[in-house]
Amino acid sequence: MSGIIGANNRFGRDFNNPDASMQGNITALYDIGIGQLIAGRIITGIGNGMNSSTAPVYQSECSPAAYRGALLTMQGTVTILGVVIAYWTDYGTSFYESDFQWRFPLAFQAFFAVCLVLQIVGLPETPRWLVAHDRYEEARTVVSDLLEQPVTDSEVNAIIDDIRIGLEDEQRDGPFQIKELFSWGKVQNFRRLLITISIQLGQQFTGSNMINYYGPTIFQDNMGLSRNLSLILAGCMECTYLVGSAIPVFLMDRYGRRTLLIASSAGLCLCFVMVTILLSIGTVSAAYGATAFIFIFQLLYGIGWLPVPWFYPSEINTTRTRSKMQAVASGWNWMFVFTVVKITPIAFANIGWRTFIIFAVLNAVFIPMVYFFYPETKGIELEDIPLLFAKGGFTGGVLTTKGKTIVPHQHGDEVMAEKGDVHKKEVERVETEI
Repeated sequence: MSGIIGANNRFGRDFNNPDASMQGNITALYDIGIGQLIAGRIITGIGNGMNSSTAPVYQSECSPAAYRGALLTMQGTVTILGVVIAYWTDYGTSFYESDFQWRFPLAFQAFFAVCLVLQIVGLPETPRWLVAHDRYEEARTVVSDLLEQPVTDSEVNAIIDDIRIGLEDEQRDGPFQIKELFSWGKVQNFRRLLITISIQLGQQFTGSNMINYYGPTIFQDNMGLSRNLSLILAGCMECTYLVGSAIPVFLMDRYGRRTLLIASSAGLCLCFVMVTILLSIGTVSAAYGATAFIFIFQLLYGIGWLPVPWFYPSEINTTRTRSKMQAVASGWNWMFVFTVVKITPIAFANIGWRTFIIFAVLNAVFIPMVYFFYPETKGIELEDIPLLFAKGGFTGGVLTTKGKTIVPHQHGDEVMAEKGDVHKKEVERVETEI
């Protein structure tokens, strides 16, 4: 919710002040009761919400198209590294009998918040934000640094021109209004909104957080393993998750978003089908086999459905709506997390291992959803993404374009050509009247 409330293009105010997380950790650390713990959690949630909604936008707007996917995927890898550190920290402190058991894990989080603040100090605004605020020289400097080319380089100027032309084209209807997110027309904002929300639903209803949140419980209650072994296996599972999250760094810009999402969905579906079959047998050896497929699930999830939903909305949406749409994506993502986490214990209490069947079916459904409705953004400049939606409808630009027929700066050239035609027709009309 904090991401939605604070969504705008002011990275200097929103993104460069992520210390709400640190404040929340400090508040929770010096606990004097349940009220203060809740207050600390709320403040931490606000900081995390702001970070999760702004970081993908900042990274996408500062990343060259050729390897944008790899850079954005690294965010997921680093996030899972944090999950691994957090899990084993909690496991290690669980053997203490004093309040150190919970105070240290809470305090330790503040260390990473401080590192984040220090990391962000001195970072520039994005070129798109600078151009939107008529700070062209600063924008050229940033693009020049990102491309490692002189400020006068033709590619630097071409990128700045594309950003300017795109923004001018988007601003023709005046100041932004929230109702634009629900409009169709040439820009197809509503279609982009549906993709933005549906990909968040897909990420969470793959069943990933059922595993991540309740892994030890599933191992112990549904597979019959001991508590300590269940905890150790859950930690090893997170390490497998980390390995899986690193693989797409090398694959994202080679095979594209669509291919990795579809392959990931197919693999996740197969894993849960096998888990269902093995758990239905009810033997110890079958339970170990099901555990192996849970590990494979984590590996395959990290390849596709972990990274793509976090940055895909910032790619498919225009500069005018990008930060708002990414905030919407973040808000819906956390709401879907809440939903999955709340229904999982109820499902296991009532239908046990059959819960995996539900998520297996959902993963199968996500395959045609991605294939028919999600356009490929691999290697395409953000200013050229509108060409993917130019054909209209729910599937325009998905199966026919796939990003292969778009050349750099094509959208800017087409907008200028369109303006030239309009100007020519206006001149002809005036000459006719004269």
